Amino acid sequence: YQRAQKNMKSGDYVNAIKQLEGLQSRFPFSEPARQAQLDLIYVYYRSRQTEPAVDAADTFIRENPTNLRVDYAYYMKGLVYFERQLNFMERFFKIDLSARPPKDTRKSFEAFASLIQKYPHSPYVADARQRMVYLRNRLAAFELHVAQYYMRRGAFVGAINRARYCIENYDGAPAVQPSMQVLIDAYKKLNMVELASNAERVYAANYPQDANGAARKKKWW
Repeated sequence: YQRAQKNMKSGDYVNAIKQLEGLQSRFPFSEPARQAQLDLIYVYYRSRQTEPAVDAADTFIRENPTNLRVDYAYYMKGLVYFERQLNFMERFFKIDLSARPPKDTRKSFEAFASLIQKYPHSPYVADARQRMVYLRNRLAAFELHVAQYYMRRGAFVGAINRARYCIENYDGAPAVQPSMQVLIDAYKKLNMVELASNAERVYAANYPQDANGAARKKKWW
């Protein structure tokens, strides 16, 4: 275990993984082996081995539900999925994720939500909350992207459903305002005059500057 710690500190994650895995297999019921489970989550994460990191976190959570460090396992699971949303090149070129199905985003959000719900006093809660704000906005942006895609295809009912879902589930996200506009446009396309008028009133109440004809800012997307 000491050799593994030394390799972790020096950034030699390949050998650290070998030693931690060896420790678990040779001394499975020892206290160092239990700590090695937590360390493996970290070294898998740092060496960008996503699936082993998630498996290690799930294993620790399942086998040690009363352990004082189980909050760390939840946090690291969320962090692994959070980091997997973008690879290095996508980060460098600042790729827009709104068109990409947010599978890892949902998993990250769920892991952080479990952490906050089960361990509200954990030292990792503050960081998890901040990440969840970003993840929530990301989920909302995807719903807007799909709604706009349906509008372009003439699938107005589908556009209404996705826009409404965004509005009802992600209140306060940047994607909500354009989702409201999608809703209004789709109702008008379907000649649902009363529903369009109701949506316009809600839009005017929430975004009076735009509703009064003021110059609109450039769309966030």
